[in-house]
Amino acid sequence: MPGSRPSLIGITGGIGAGKSTVARVFKTLGIPVYDADSRAKWLMNHEQELISGIVSLFGPEAYQSHQINRTHIAKLAFSDESLLTRLNALVHPAVAKDFDWWAHRQTSPYVLKEAALLFEAGSYHALSAIITVTANEALRMRRVLQRDAHRTEQDVKKMMASQWPEERKVALSQYVITNDETMAVIPQVMKIHEQLLSKISG
Repeated sequence: MPGSRPSLIGITGGIGAGKSTVARVFKTLGIPVYDADSRAKWLMNHEQELISGIVSLFGPEAYQSHQINRTHIAKLAFSDESLLTRLNALVHPAVAKDFDWWAHRQTSPYVLKEAALLFEAGSYHALSAIITVTANEALRMRRVLQRDAHRTEQDVKKMMASQWPEERKVALSQYVITNDETMAVIPQVMKIHEQLLSKISG
């Protein structure tokens, strides 16, 4: 229907679960994907109000050569829960506004908002359904250490601890994709895609 807004679907998963890999499969089906984590980084480098708020929280070292100093911020934020909460309170509303602007410009039956902290940020309340990608913790740890050479096991454990446990996410999700190398991902994506299209058209 011309001018109608797509259904807003979330896709999330703990660090190393492989949500980005799964989101890419949806993209091949023609579904637009909003990468909230990448957009958050872009906004933190370009949105003046957000930049000012981050500098007031983390000091001038928060930026180097006009770029966000992610190492400095991560080191402080993942060691101090109150700092992390205040950072999220700055970033999440900016991302929500940006996503809303983007979603209004899409013409597909549904769009995906890919975000690591979909539940933690509370942004899942504004979405029609959530897909959670799961994998066991040992596999997630291995994936992250292979992907991010600069991270230590201790770093990853801190990041995992700052996210909701998988069981809690699964309990609030309408769809679950297992990405633990025991089940093929594409058939799981196809099934959810068909269910979503059927639900939207129905």
